Amino acid sequence: MKDATKKQPAQHRFLDEMGDTTFYGKGRKLIVGETGVSLCFGIGILKIKRPLTEVRDEVSKLQKEIEEDPLFNTLPSVIRRIKKGGFFFHACKDTPDVRSPFLKYIRALPCEFEAVVARKIPPLFEKNHHAQENEFYADLLSHLIKKRVKRSGKLVLNVAARGSSTRDKVLTDALALANERALKRWTKEEIQSHVVFNVQTPQTEPILNIVDYLCWSIQRVFEKGETRYYDYLQSRIRLVVDLYDRDNYQDFKNYYDKQNPLRSINKISPPIT
Repeated sequence: MKDATKKQPAQHRFLDEMGDTTFYGKGRKLIVGETGVSLCFGIGILKIKRPLTEVRDEVSKLQKEIEEDPLFNTLPSVIRRIKKGGFFFHACKDTPDVRSPFLKYIRALPCEFEAVVARKIPPLFEKNHHAQENEFYADLLSHLIKKRVKRSGKLVLNVAARGSSTRDKVLTDALALANERALKRWTKEEIQSHVVFNVQTPQTEPILNIVDYLCWSIQRVFEKGETRYYDYLQSRIRLVVDLYDRDNYQDFKNYYDKQNPLRSINKISPPIT
């Protein structure tokens, strides 16, 4: 008879962001939508439905193939990553021919992805986040993980390192806010998860390469109205929540899934100044 008290194995999820948290430049000038500054910010979370060691090995193998292929290893963007310790996939910097084999790999991979996206609305940023980028990040992350704190056992959130956003305090604040929101739906006894943050890089955790591509495919819809990559990977994208899409709040129409997919009309416009 199995020991019922035996600890459950830790569950791993993988997180990365899309866009940036920047609102203002020098002199408090609003620069949302200007060159190099995104119109929205989002965070995605990935669940892998295969042994993680196998997936890591497969991604590493694909990376090595790009690194050793003379068709690719002469590209400036590839050379730069090789010089920094080894090639890794980075969707916004990869050329279409480099992206192609990795996109095919992700489409065939048994996995499940969710994302929460926030349009950059200056009055909300001022009111809800006190014009603090770290508060903006923590708030969004809390929305993404609030339903996951209900699960029992240990939950390891492998988060892609991103400057001050992934410092311990920001992540701790996000978890506290997630627990606070979860308590509005469940009792304290039901919230049993032991959450641990593990800040990683694409070089140390190959699976984050997958998250990067999935995030990028969604960001292309919101920033450019381009659905090509999102459509291609849609079988792996379970849910996208457009958090501030107030025109579609009724009946959860701002929840985009296979029955209500993102379309080119989801492209957002720069804020009115």
